[in-house]
This record gives sequence, structure tokens and C-alpha cells, in this order.
Amino acid sequence: MKNILLILLCLFSITSSFSQEEKAEEQVVDSLYKEDQFYIGVTYNLLVKRPKGVSQSGFSSGFHLGYIKDMPINVKRNLAIGVGLGISSNSFNQNMLIVKDSNGDYNYSVINDSETSYTKNKFTTYMIEAPIEFRWRTSTPTEYKFWRIYTGFKFGYVIANSSKFVGDSTIKYNNISDFNKMQYGFTISAGYNTWNIHFYYALNTLFNKEAQFDNSSLDMHAIKIGLMLYLL
Repeated sequence: MKNILLILLCLFSITSSFSQEEKAEEQVVDSLYKEDQFYIGVTYNLLVKRPKGVSQSGFSSGFHLGYIKDMPINVKRNLAIGVGLGISSNSFNQNMLIVKDSNGDYNYSVINDSETSYTKNKFTTYMIEAPIEFRWRTSTPTEYKFWRIYTGFKFGYVIANSSKFVGDSTIKYNNISDFNKMQYGFTISAGYNTWNIHFYYALNTLFNKEAQFDNSSLDMHAIKIGLMLYLL
């Protein structure tokens, strides 16, 4: 019995010691906190300035993942500059057929639905991204759930791209040279706690000047609307 009481006393002492340490840690306030964050986003991708006859169908999705370094710029630390690095994939389902001719050039045309049946037609880009944000939030050293508005620019470099048509036959290309390697645009994310509405508007075209549609430049831009999750 004495041994049991001694063991229980030791366990109680150890538990009490841990509890006191945890309370001491909880009372420590980091007045120089930063909102360094991982972000995960899902977007619906739209094409604007489409040539006549080009339309979208199905769900064109985007997936975004990265990390942002937070740099507060005022004493309250509710204003900051965020600089990050991430990756993304963006698909666009539409009715514009991409075909490579015998000279190695890519031709672009609208698929005639009455003459051609198909189950899939899309192009996809894979990018390394660098977001730069001006950040406003209602956070404090002890408040981890807060309102935020983050606005800025996102620069992207296309490391790979592809197009795929699936019908009576399958036509697939990788690393089409007509895509613009550099992509950049305006961004804004706003919301509360983890969940935020995200908007991206491209300031340059998806394709370069070499891409011609009906003897005109293919000047399509991307708009992305969706959810962005910020995780500490």
C-alpha cells in the first residue's frame, strides 16, 4: 500500500509540474508575432477576351499550394507585407482545338459540334508562383481568429503545359511553345479565420503573339475565383 501511495504521489507531482509549465507557457505573449502561413486554394478558372465561337464547358479547376513569409510594418502588427513561393495547376475546359501541323506550328480553331463529337478538350498549365501581398487583419498577439483582406500581385512561371482532345481519336501535346512563360495578375483574398474568398485577374495573356486564331492574336486572359485557406 505504501508503495502504491508513493507511486501516486510521484505521478501527481509530475502532472502538477507539467500543468504549471503549460500554464506558464500559455501566459507568454509574443508581442512580435508574425502571420507566416501556408496557403491552399481551389479556384474556378474563367477565360475572358475569348475569340468568337470559343466557349467554356464543364468545371475548369485550379489548385494552389505554397508558403508566405509575413513581415509586419506597424507597431500593432495588423499591417504587413507578405512574400511567398508556391505551385499551381490550372485547367481550362473549352471548345478550342489545338493541332500541330507538319511545319511544327500550332493551329487553333473552334470545334464544330455538329461535325465532331468529343468527351474532353482542355489545356492545362503548371506554374511556380510568387505572391506578393499587402496584408490587413484584425489579429492581436492573443487572437488567432481574425478578419483579413490581403491584396497584391502574383507572378507565375509556367514550367509545363499540355492540351488534350478526346473524341474519335485522342490528340495530346506537351510543352506547347505558344504559351506565355510568364503569367502575372492582381489578387485579393478576404475572409475570416481559415476560410477566404480569393480572386485573381490576369494582366497578361495566356498565349504569346505567335498564337494566331483566325489571323488574329489569341488574347485570352484568365480569371480565377475560389477559396483560399490560410494555415499557420
